[in-house]
Amino acid sequence: MSDLDLAVELLRATPTHENRTDGQLRAWAEIALAYGDELATGTDSDDVQVVEREGGVSDGELLLAEYQRGMVVVYTEALQRVEELARARGWPVTREALRRAAVAHELAHHRLDVRELNRRLGHTAFRLGPLRLRGHVAGAEEISAHRFAHLRSGLAVSPLLITTALTGGK
Repeated sequence: MSDLDLAVELLRATPTHENRTDGQLRAWAEIALAYGDELATGTDSDDVQVVEREGGVSDGELLLAEYQRGMVVVYTEALQRVEELARARGWPVTREALRRAAVAHELAHHRLDVRELNRRLGHTAFRLGPLRLRGHVAGAEEISAHRFAHLRSGLAVSPLLITTALTGGK
C-alpha cells in the first residue's frame, strides 16, 4: 500500500470525513504529502533540544513525542511499544531511527504553516454568495508531518504505515 493510499485511509478514519468522496480524500492526501515533501527539502535553522522521558502510554493512547517550548520530548515507553510492533511485523527499523522520525515529526508540526496548508487544500467550509470561509482539513497536518519525518529520518518503513498498524490496520 502506498503512502497516498495510507494517507487516504487516515483521512477516512478521521471524524468529519466519513462522508467525503474517495476523490476528495485522495486530492487532499496528495496535497498534504506534497507539502510534507516541500517542508523536508528546507534547511534546518532551528536548534532544538531533544530529551527523553518515561511514559507516553496510557489507556488507548500512545504519545511518542511532543514539542514543548523549543524542546522535543521523546517518551521511552511509547518508543519501546513502537519498536516492539516493528519487530513483530518484521520491519527493519531501529530504535534510533524511530527516535529520529519522532523528533522530525514534531519539528514538522513546529514548522508547518497551517494557514498555507489550508490554502493549498482549498476546502470551503461555508459559502454565502461570493463570500467563502476556508475550512480546516482534520488529519492533513499529520499526513504532512509523517511525510516530513519519513524523508528526514530515513526510516525504512513509512510512519503512515506504522500509524496504521498502531490503530489496528494493515
